Amino acid sequence: MDELNIKQLALAMRTIAEEKNLPEETVMDVVQQAIAAAWRRDHGDREQDVRAVLNTNDGNAKIFIAYEVVEEVENPANQKTLEEARAIKKDAAIGDIVEETDIATSFGRVAAQTAKQVVLQKLREAEREVVMEEFADKIGTVLTGTVQRVEPRLVRVELGKTIGILPASEQIPGEYYSIGSRVKVYLKDVERENRGPQLILSRANEAFVEFLFRQEVPEMDTGAVEIKAIAREAGKRTKLAVNSTVPGVDPVGTFVGGHGTRVNAVMNEIGDQEKIDIITYDEEPKNFISNALSPAEISSIELDEEAKRAKVFVSEDQQSIAIGRGGQNVRLASKLTGYELDIETAAPAPKPAPKTSKNIEDSLLSAVEEASDE
Repeated sequence: MDELNIKQLALAMRTIAEEKNLPEETVMDVVQQAIAAAWRRDHGDREQDVRAVLNTNDGNAKIFIAYEVVEEVENPANQKTLEEARAIKKDAAIGDIVEETDIATSFGRVAAQTAKQVVLQKLREAEREVVMEEFADKIGTVLTGTVQRVEPRLVRVELGKTIGILPASEQIPGEYYSIGSRVKVYLKDVERENRGPQLILSRANEAFVEFLFRQEVPEMDTGAVEIKAIAREAGKRTKLAVNSTVPGVDPVGTFVGGHGTRVNAVMNEIGDQEKIDIITYDEEPKNFISNALSPAEISSIELDEEAKRAKVFVSEDQQSIAIGRGGQNVRLASKLTGYELDIETAAPAPKPAPKTSKNIEDSLLSAVEEASDE
């Protein structure tokens, strides 16, 4: 590319727009920015305020160089005295902006390279903006993508024409991603960065599990059942508090599905190593806490509503079940219910004294005696 012919550039615009799936006005804007950059490279100064207007019919570009009208010029690249300004515009006044014009038809090799760099950079930015608009309304949904690249701290997932990133913190621990494999991901956010928008994906958050259940449980869409709360430690355990709004509908059974089909479908997606506890939600905090700590059996609960704390008493043989491996069960139950839970062992209730066999024999004898007296 020794020379940049503006007519060729004008002709290439429609092709670029079609290939990149961008509106023609966007590409026109990009090309005009590139022409302005090339002109500045060939004729002017880096600090000049230059804009270009392309005439697609004759293949010329009109160049406008803006200057501020000042009493004393400090920077000749973008300032002019009143006298200089009035040579351009008769009624110019201090503080005005005046524009000199020029016509550009082609550029030399160095300026052509500048234009090419600007076109590539601005087209990438424009493409990313289109991606932003396309994905902004998909935040909070699950998408299916293809694993494109696996890096130490993140996995790049191809989603149509764009790439999303699955950071290590959003991956399910112990999960293996092979290049080219299909993967379901939750679109957590679209972050704007200097290098353009970035799609942040997740497989480890609670919303991913909720979305998977929504796909398996049609009763959620009708409103017959609902998920009231989720607590999750990805790759280990998830607790789901479910509720029914229709009398006679068993919420837990609805989520589990016949022979466990529904819960198994979700586990197939997140991995069998992650256990899913589905428990019944209850408006009454004590009942809810008791349900949340299942499979442990609870003796009694002392509630401090204000401090959002609860002392949970369990028998000694239930203590390790209530706490769970590494404190996981109680941690997830706390998260699920919103109460800080302290597990304590309850003193075993005194057992009623067993009736001696003598007493039983006596009562039997007396019953026999009474019968024989009749």
